[in-house]
Amino acid sequence: MSITANDVAILHRYAEGVMGRADHHAAQVKAIALALLGGIIWRGEPGSIDIKQYAGELANILWVTIGGNRYAFAYNHDTEEIEVRERTQSGKPLRSFTNMTPVTDVEDFFRKL
Repeated sequence: MSITANDVAILHRYAEGVMGRADHHAAQVKAIALALLGGIIWRGEPGSIDIKQYAGELANILWVTIGGNRYAFAYNHDTEEIEVRERTQSGKPLRSFTNMTPVTDVEDFFRKL
């Protein structure tokens, strides 16, 4: 089940959760997560940001529609990267990000979607 992020309060809760979980086991994506969230807000179609819920809390999987196409953003525990996939969390992988990714690459990625 997911929740649609139609306001800043939901995005705030999501960002707090992601950053808190990153402190424990995903420090290598903590900074880039903020850049990706900025790209999602910038390019995401209004009303299209959905966030997975797990046990009543917002989880690490987010879906957004950009340019009429649906994308899933999720943390991959095996590779320790944030992955972007077509349509679903098991869709075709398009790109992965870590803190080593230049923020200019994030902008370029979102600009081309």
